[in-house]
Amino acid sequence: MIGNGLRPEIWDAFQQRFGIEHIAEFYTASECNLAFINALGLPRTTGLCPLSYAIVRMDLDTEQPVRSGRRQHMSRVQRGEVGLLITEITTRAPLDGYTDAKATEAKVLRNVFKKGDAWFNTGDLVRHQGLHHMQFVDRLGDTFRWKGENVATTEVEGVLAHQPEVAEAVVYGVTVPGTDGRAGMAALTLRSPDQPLDGMALARALYTQLPRYAVPLFLRLRDDHAVTATFKYSKVVLKREGYDPTVVHDALYVLTPGGYMPMTGEIWQALSAGTHRFD
Repeated sequence: MIGNGLRPEIWDAFQQRFGIEHIAEFYTASECNLAFINALGLPRTTGLCPLSYAIVRMDLDTEQPVRSGRRQHMSRVQRGEVGLLITEITTRAPLDGYTDAKATEAKVLRNVFKKGDAWFNTGDLVRHQGLHHMQFVDRLGDTFRWKGENVATTEVEGVLAHQPEVAEAVVYGVTVPGTDGRAGMAALTLRSPDQPLDGMALARALYTQLPRYAVPLFLRLRDDHAVTATFKYSKVVLKREGYDPTVVHDALYVLTPGGYMPMTGEIWQALSAGTHRFD
C-alpha cells in the first residue's frame, strides 16, 4: 500500500487488520522541493530523503522558528524531538512555489544557518527519527501549547476516534481569558446522535489514555464536519467560533471535576471574565 497520512498511533493495528505486507508511506507537497519515501518498509515513519532538509526548534506560542545567538541563526532539534521541517533551496532542489510570487516568498526562510542561505518553510511539525528518517506529527497552527506542554491535535483525535460513542473528532486550540496558551477543544460527531453523551465516562476514558494536559476542556457536538479540497478537516471557523454559546448553536460541554457537563450561562460568564480556573 502506498499513500501519505497514515497516523503513527494506528499504523500497527491497521497493518495487522488488513494484512498489509509493505506500507510505502511518503511525504511531499505540490509546492515542496523534495520528498520522503518509506522505501524500506519501516513502521511509523514517512521514510528518508537524500536531499538537504532540517528539523528546527519552534516557539509554538508565536508559531515562529527559534533564532538565537549574535547572528540569530536557527538550531536543529535532537533525535526524538519534534520541530519544524524546512527544506534547503538549491540548484539541485529549486523551489517552484506557488503561482503568486509574494505567497512563495512568504514561505522562504533566509539566513537560517549561515548568511545567504534559503529554506522552504513546510509548515509541518515532524519528529526527528535519525538516519535521515522523520515522522509526521501535525500541521503548524494545529499543535498548541497548554499548561506549558505541547498538544498534538492528531494524537488527541486518534484517541477520541477510538471511543465507542465517537464517529469523528476534530481537535483544535482555543483561547481562554486569564490563561496562557490555548485550551483543547474537540468538535465531535457521535455514532448515535439520539443518545445523550455520557460526559463522565468519556472524561474518565480520556484521562486514562491521554496526558492530563491534553484532555480537551471543551466539546462541541456536530452533525458533520467541513473538509478542505484535500479532505482534511477545516478548523479555521471552529477556532474562531470557539465555545461562545451566543455564536455556536451546537451543544457545548465543558470539563468539570464530574466529567463533561453542558455549558451553562454561569460557566460562560466566568470564562469570559477570566475568573473560571481549570485544574
